[in-house]
Amino acid sequence: MNVGLKILGFGSGVATVCLISVPESSSAFEQIANSTIFCKWRKSQYHRADNARMTMRAVALKESLISAEALFVSDSVDYPPAPGKDQAIVKVAYFGLNRMDIMQRQGTYPVPTGAPNTLGVEFSGSIVTIGDGTESPLQIGDVVFGLVAGGAYAEYVLCSTKLLMKYETPSAESTFTQLSAGGAPEVWFTATQALLKIARIHENKDRVKCVLIHAGASGVGIAGLQLARAVLGPEAQIFATVGSDEKVRFVESVMGATKGINYKKYDFAKVILEYTSGAGADVVVDFIGQEYFMRNIAVAAMDAHIVMLSLMSGSVVDGRVDIAGILRKRLTIQGSTLRSRTIAYQSDVRALFETYGLPGLVRGEFVNPVDKVFAWTSVADAHRYMESNVSMGKIMCVVE
Repeated sequence: MNVGLKILGFGSGVATVCLISVPESSSAFEQIANSTIFCKWRKSQYHRADNARMTMRAVALKESLISAEALFVSDSVDYPPAPGKDQAIVKVAYFGLNRMDIMQRQGTYPVPTGAPNTLGVEFSGSIVTIGDGTESPLQIGDVVFGLVAGGAYAEYVLCSTKLLMKYETPSAESTFTQLSAGGAPEVWFTATQALLKIARIHENKDRVKCVLIHAGASGVGIAGLQLARAVLGPEAQIFATVGSDEKVRFVESVMGATKGINYKKYDFAKVILEYTSGAGADVVVDFIGQEYFMRNIAVAAMDAHIVMLSLMSGSVVDGRVDIAGILRKRLTIQGSTLRSRTIAYQSDVRALFETYGLPGLVRGEFVNPVDKVFAWTSVADAHRYMESNVSMGKIMCVVE
């Protein structure tokens, strides 16, 4: 028997090695493939004479700035701590931008307790370290995509294995590349949470006939339109508000919306009530808040469910607000966030996504379109592009 040490990966102070014990007749490939004992070694776990910090590259913020110009790639950000049980460190290949990243940069989004200050909640990459005692089918070297509370704008990210999904080669008809997968978790989990975890449309198909999704050309909107259509079927009426005629054409011709509504030209409540002969929407998914609050109540059907996921226009409704419609229509208005939820809750959402969303992405029945790709050294440009509100799909960064 030969005993050898195979270095599987090394970067920013982390070596992943494999201790092998195999017959002399085995080929080099078989020695690696049949390895059964894994050793994860981090230099920072050992006392060093110079007490040097272990660092990596990550996107940081210049002090006193909140504009996109504040963003830059630093080479002196602390490397993630050693993973514990049910945790892993992933070498990031791609990360996706989300609206909350801009809000966090501006200081208006509260970071969950314990989350790193580095921006970013979704990514794809490869596992370099898995915590001791972790019970997961995932292995070192697996290509994965997943969700974190923060820290994805970096070379390496510490994450829960319960929120990681192994990336499998999709069908020939699919556009679900590793790049696209890196921009899927946050938007598809959020859409899944709103429509399935909260509104339970998959359990109420006989009642839910009409759905309204605001910000229909956003990442969450695109995911939500496809989920709603797949779950409710071709007869359902699915509406989307968007900010341009080009986006109207996009959500109608590509995303399967019954009708897209340019909110800059039309009152969505009036359009939908006319289209539905006064019945209104059974489910409303809203990110806007203040500006849409009263119109959401107006457009809601009897016993409708309004799911509020963000407050992009503000949280204070101006003027004398008549809330009688909430009682008269027996409305359920429910607010929710995903980032601050427990791992257990997010794992439930992941399970729903793996049932209702991921198979369609892999088979090519759904799409997670990538609008534009930036080098992560141009992350400021990526943020400015998101702030321009012209994108139709995910904005991605490549970690080089």
